[in-house]
Amino acid sequence: MPLFPIPPRSEFASDADRAVCRAMIRTGSKSFFAASLLLPASVRQAAYALYAFCRLSDDMVDVGGGSAGAIARLRARLALAYDGRPADASVDRVFADMVAHFAMPRALPEALIDGLEWDVAGVRCEDLAAVQAYAARVAGSVGAMMTVLMGVREHDVLARACELGVAMQFTNIARDVGEDARNGRLYLPRSWLRDEGLDPDAWLAAPVWRPEIGRVVARLLREAEGLYRIAESGIGGLPALCRPGIFAARHLYAEIGVQIARNGFDSVTARARVPGARKLHLMMRSLVDAARLRQPDKNPALAQTRYLVEAALAAPPATRLPRLTDRILWVAELFVTLQERNRLPQIRA
Repeated sequence: MPLFPIPPRSEFASDADRAVCRAMIRTGSKSFFAASLLLPASVRQAAYALYAFCRLSDDMVDVGGGSAGAIARLRARLALAYDGRPADASVDRVFADMVAHFAMPRALPEALIDGLEWDVAGVRCEDLAAVQAYAARVAGSVGAMMTVLMGVREHDVLARACELGVAMQFTNIARDVGEDARNGRLYLPRSWLRDEGLDPDAWLAAPVWRPEIGRVVARLLREAEGLYRIAESGIGGLPALCRPGIFAARHLYAEIGVQIARNGFDSVTARARVPGARKLHLMMRSLVDAARLRQPDKNPALAQTRYLVEAALAAPPATRLPRLTDRILWVAELFVTLQERNRLPQIRA
């Protein structure tokens, strides 16, 4: 049975720094924030550090002008965090603590930056394998890092976690087709658009809703659903206290695909959102699913995520069993969480 890590005292970050990271996920991703409330406190705080780093990275590339210089500055900040000399910013200090406490393999956040560098270069996804390769870097890497945070270094669990990240990125791509196109980006497989009789560059120059685009979106969501099903088995290989939160992330993101379908697969003129009441239902379902232990699927990792799995396996975990008091506190936190979730219908997706 895997253990889950209890991080030692902070070396770099203050309570105020950690509050900044919590606020970033609460405002930046309501689905991830909702799912995180079902994680034990030690993993939740580390997940906030990871999310904050991902948000910082994305903002530096997008808001920072999308230049090679922005990528270079991001790599420099990553190097400082790994050297134990984080830049003078809340995210950097909290991230440096997380790196040190959980022995995070550097190749994993570097993979994320590689994916952002592809964005800067103007990534062109010709086929599904190319979309998988991009998703492996910007999201599969996050799945691997989350698994590391939970103290797990098992091939099958890591492989499934990377697939869950890829599935979530497929959902993101399907949801944001119009927004991405208006920013000059197209992540749908270009060969699929040609299969529908569309010229990818011509459509990108004038991105309007067409049924052909809807069929491509539906096709990508079918691929995502297959990955969600395979990845789900890996949750059974996580520490018991972590399973509800990861099930919640799986269900909440897959539900975005359901809402896209309800919109007629129109992600150009509409943006799918999950209603608050539905989020609450899915979180409750996650508690039930977490109690049904499954052994991780033995399928090999996707070719595009294999190097992430190998990087995570190369680093030994630093974990110990949760104390009885940790379990009691988690149960108490869970009751508070469920009370908070009762207000979800008032919260926009």
